Formats: sequence, structure tokens, C-alpha cells
Amino acid sequence: MKLSFRWYGPSDPVTLDKIRQIPGMQSIVTAVYDTPVGEIWSRESIAALKKETEDAGLAFEVIESIPVHEDIKLGLPSRDRLIENYCENIRRVAEAGVKCVCYNFMPVFDWTRTDLAHRLPDGSTTLIYDQRQVEAVNPLLSDSDLTLPGWDASYTRDELKTVVAQYQQKTEEDLWESLSYFLKRVIPAAAECGVNMAIHPDDPCWSIFGLPRIITCEENIDRMLSIVDDPHNGLTFCTGSLGCSAKNDIPAMAKKYASMGRIHFAHLRNVKLTENGFEERGHFSPDGSLDMYRIVKALLDGGFDGYVRPDHGRMIWGEQGRAGYGLYDRALGAAYLNGLFEAVEKAGN
Repeated sequence: MKLSFRWYGPSDPVTLDKIRQIPGMQSIVTAVYDTPVGEIWSRESIAALKKETEDAGLAFEVIESIPVHEDIKLGLPSRDRLIENYCENIRRVAEAGVKCVCYNFMPVFDWTRTDLAHRLPDGSTTLIYDQRQVEAVNPLLSDSDLTLPGWDASYTRDELKTVVAQYQQKTEEDLWESLSYFLKRVIPAAAECGVNMAIHPDDPCWSIFGLPRIITCEENIDRMLSIVDDPHNGLTFCTGSLGCSAKNDIPAMAKKYASMGRIHFAHLRNVKLTENGFEERGHFSPDGSLDMYRIVKALLDGGFDGYVRPDHGRMIWGEQGRAGYGLYDRALGAAYLNGLFEAVEKAGN
């Protein structure tokens, strides 16, 4: 496996020199953040990220993400221009040596939580999701104390009303049509460049606020992969996103899709399922509801040799910063994943 770490660019308080000191760290996962969604990334911005990453002794091989414009998901007439821009972005990052692009097809809201600083018994803070709180919120009518990534930061209240109203006219089948239209144009462009596209599951993997969500379970992932049956059309296998539903058998899915050669990127983290949702926990298996050893073994049994990153971490030891993306707990997670992969690999020899 190729160990990697999410980095939000020069403004990230977690600096590249610190990331480089994590044992086994090979690659940075980043993106261009100075360009509006749907527009073409400048070669200068891409080159600057590549240079800073490689100057720190790390590889520039994974982009997370090239965002998919809402007009593409909604199937609006503007989608053809936006998809061509998307393909051009793939070509440009490929020129810079990128081999894998993570993206998602979630309407409006990216990963959604109800508290970004929930205090755990050990004194650390973490991200949690409580379905009761989500159901109590009307994102169109009420002022809310909830912090929902992609909500207030990306939309004014009026803009949010407009885009949600558009989605309220759409069904899951409509979203499938939009995804199919997108994949049939994007995957050939990615294949020409040798770039693996890795769709991220919906997080959480069920509908929120009545909006359709489709990358949620094994049946739907099978359907997505069959739309363009090409190895470049693959997955970001996120254990936390899929694992927040007890209906998903994460080790079985890991082995299945790894054996198919369709897992290009793995986000490995643990979650603790609760009566009304889930809490994000340390990566260690006993801390959550997922057996991380079985998941890693399943990936390796399936022949996986792609990119891996520790995913959302707790805030520990008084660290302040972007919720879920501090240094310390993710570094601990990376060290734990190193140990799991080494143990499984050596047990098989």
C-alpha cells in the first residue's frame, strides 16, 4: 500500500515538514482551492502544489478532489461545458503526475455531522452524527446551531433554497441518470491519461434533508461500476462512510472490490455506531464498531496495492485546527495502519 495524508495546501496548519516525519509516509492528497467549482484549474496552481509537495520529499499523485458542479448532478443544460472543464482538469493533473482522483456525487452537502467537537470520555473531541438533530432542522427555514460542512460556507440562505428546491424535483433515478451521463464522458478521458477515478461513498450513506443519495451500499456500488465497466472507474473505499450503516459488510465489500481491481484509494477510519447515529473514534479496532484488522486483511487478500490514508481524526493533546484534520490523531492512525498492513503481509508469507 502507498501511505498518504490529506493536506489542504499552504494555509493548512498541518505542514508538509510535519507530515513527512510520519513513518512510512509517501504521498500527499491535496487539491487546487483557488478556483471556483466547475472552472479549469490553472497549470500554475497545479505546478505550485506539486513543487511544494515534492520539495518536502513527498509524492504528488492523488487529488481529493476535483469537485463535481451541482449543475452536472442536476442534469442542467450547462453540464456539457462543465464536464468538458472537468475532463480538462483531469488532463492537467495527469500532466503533473497525478494517478488517482477522488470525487463524490453527493447533492449539495458533503460529509455531514451534527457536532464537530463532541467530547469523548478520554477528553478528546470528535465529529458525531445524531439523526434526531438532523431531523429537527429545516435547512431552508430555520437558523441552526448545526455546523454542516458545505452549507453556510458555500451557500447563502437564498442560494441554498434555490438548489435544494431544484433537487426536490429530482428522484434517485434522476441522479443515476446524471451520474451515468458524467461517467460515460469522464472515464474515457481519465483512461486516456492513465488516471484512476475513485468515487467516494456518500457520508453518511443515506438520504439527508430529503435529498437523493446513491453511493450508499454494495448494490448501488455494483450498479455504478457497471455503468462504465473499465478499471479506471473505481472507488475510494471509505470505511467510515460505508461503515456508519450496520447493513454494510465492510470486510466482505473490501475483499470483493479489491479483487475486482476497483479500489484505487482507501480511507481507513473507525466509527462507533450509536442508537441515533455514530461517533468518529480512534482508528484502533476496539475503539469503534469496525474490525480494522479484518478490513486490512480483506483488502490485501483481494490484492489491493493502492493509496491509503488515515481519515478523520479526533482532536487530542489540546490541538486546535480544522475539525477532523489535526495532525496528532491522524499520525497515530497512520502508524496503526502501518502496523496492521505489516502484520497481515508477514502473516501471509
